[in-house]
Amino acid sequence: MTRNLLLPVLLIAGALSVPAQVFELGVSGGLSKMNANLIEGAPVELTDGFRLSVRATFNTQQFFGHEIGFMYSRTGVDINNEKVGFNMYSFGYSFLAYPTPEGSRVRPFAAGGVHFSSFLPPGTSLYYGNQITKFGLNYGGGVKVRLVDPWGFRVDVRQYTNGKPDLFQGQAPPSGWMRQTEISAGVTFNL
Repeated sequence: MTRNLLLPVLLIAGALSVPAQVFELGVSGGLSKMNANLIEGAPVELTDGFRLSVRATFNTQQFFGHEIGFMYSRTGVDINNEKVGFNMYSFGYSFLAYPTPEGSRVRPFAAGGVHFSSFLPPGTSLYYGNQITKFGLNYGGGVKVRLVDPWGFRVDVRQYTNGKPDLFQGQAPPSGWMRQTEISAGVTFNL
């Protein structure tokens, strides 16, 4: 009988010895501003669109945290003034630094990390494995405000930088970097 109790007692003791963590789950929506000409010397540009984000934050120390996120963007390609829509999915990690301690009602933050984005060329589907994946860096900041526990509000301004995707499988793949700026606002659930 005592052997059956050993595992639950060890799990509870281990959980009590872990430093306090605060968990936040946020959902945001906003603008996705694109800055990229996909093919040098040709009028093929990415157009602005909307962006939805889901982020999980673990504030592991008083002034620092870690965040993972899944982002969906619906944007388009402008080819000779004809717009064609396409989707982009991103998953990333960001390290967060706060100037105010955990428990503050208003918490500005700076963020920096890595991500990968999967681009779906116009007319293709995620289910058929047609996506083009590029890795990159992200950075930015924002502010989180606790409203009425457990709810809060957040505003983000971030930039995602990665290689240009070859959406049209051209002869010479595009070179250089593309930038996507996110301006979003949303709600958080804090534990």
